[in-house]
Amino acid sequence: MEFPFILTNFWDALIAIPAIIIMIEILKIFFPYISAWIPTIACLLGLIISVLIAHPHSLWTGIVMGIVYGVAAVGSYSSFVYVIYNYRDKKPHNPYK
Repeated sequence: MEFPFILTNFWDALIAIPAIIIMIEILKIFFPYISAWIPTIACLLGLIISVLIAHPHSLWTGIVMGIVYGVAAVGSYSSFVYVIYNYRDKKPHNPYK
């Protein structure tokens, strides 16, 4: 078995990752109890976008890049939420928390 030679584009990731984050936010509005499933759903959305839109010519490339898109979206989402949470949690008496 040969590993795929992956030709990806910067614009694929620039469009796919925010699209996954937006779709996750929309799903959270309609289904508020899916917070435990967000990473799994993000990876599935990344696989769908990658296999059907970004890399339809190669299944292995689509699978690898779909997982990369999903994991990158989850990481971006969780880091953004963590930064906002810590920014709002600052108290005047403890500015370096």
